[in-house]
Amino acid sequence: MVTDDAELERASALIAGGSGPFGVDTERASGFKYSNRAYLVQVFRRGAGTFLFDPVGITDFSPLAQALTGDEWVLHAADQDLPSLAEIGLVPERLFDTELASRLLGLERVGLGAVTHELLGIELAKAHSASDWSTRPLPEPWLEYAALDVALLPDLRDAVEERLEAAGKRQFAEQEFEAVRLKEPKPKATEPWRKLSGGNRLRAPRQLAMARELWTARDDFARSKDVAPGRLLPDASIIAAVTANPRSAGELASLKTFRGRASRSELDRWWKAILRGKTTEDLPGPKKREPGTIPSHRGWAQRHPEAADRLVELRAVVTAEAERQHMPPENLIAPALVRELAWAPPTDPSPEGVANRLADLGARPWQLALVAPILSTVFVE
Repeated sequence: MVTDDAELERASALIAGGSGPFGVDTERASGFKYSNRAYLVQVFRRGAGTFLFDPVGITDFSPLAQALTGDEWVLHAADQDLPSLAEIGLVPERLFDTELASRLLGLERVGLGAVTHELLGIELAKAHSASDWSTRPLPEPWLEYAALDVALLPDLRDAVEERLEAAGKRQFAEQEFEAVRLKEPKPKATEPWRKLSGGNRLRAPRQLAMARELWTARDDFARSKDVAPGRLLPDASIIAAVTANPRSAGELASLKTFRGRASRSELDRWWKAILRGKTTEDLPGPKKREPGTIPSHRGWAQRHPEAADRLVELRAVVTAEAERQHMPPENLIAPALVRELAWAPPTDPSPEGVANRLADLGARPWQLALVAPILSTVFVE
């Protein structure tokens, strides 16, 4: 257990003296905290051992970043961990993602416990995966769980790589790993409040204004307290309050559907937000499409039937090829890319033309080789 900068210096030297790839993992407090920061960073390397780093007490991770160079980082579902690692200056030079590789191999279950059991014959206890890792001190059983999560990753990597080689998918995996490593963060939504669960039931501009003000008040408060917004006031409570349209703070408090840890203790905050929504002249209109996006495919059958028909055909050939390749269709080619093709077919329907369009949309070379020819048949026909 490494809890300060001096200990990190010593641990980093030991890790640098080990051999082979680095098993890396993080534990966060998703669902408990507003931020997605890492509250524990685990590292294993053969010849060095297992190290658990507590970011709460460490101010400078640069010695560890230097130690974690020269070989692969092995993570399971790397896209979940890389953002919080990057926040503290830990960025891999090379990556091996055992979860993503398991998908490419077509394994039925791709969770760490399931893959470890199938390929290594070892059962991992997953009792603490949803725990609040911001807790201090961390209980000993949690630390044991965290250590086991990372200590087997290099062995699992070797077992997965063996299967990738046998299936002829090693090159597929390498390209996918690099795409994950280099993936840019998603741009922030211009109107994040519209993602309220159940918000599609709100139609009137005044209702949308109240929902926006409640969401904003909750988000500001949650950020200031570093608490997950839904723990303070669930989305369902916001929708319930807007739908009920209370005429006073007392009426809001009397709503049985208005629940949450802070639903009553911060009643004045929520009532002021509702009042702002009731009185503002800045009324939201219908949801606008984000720049550069296409309409939701769920409405194509009624509004854009030709695009809907193309999408059905494109999905059918992708599904058939995915079955031949023994992998999920979404790993063969991202569904969003298929929708882009259905919405705006390439001017050149040849395999080369389809490949060029998919490459512009971000598809990898191995995907182009497999799917461009079959997708082209849809447009040619």
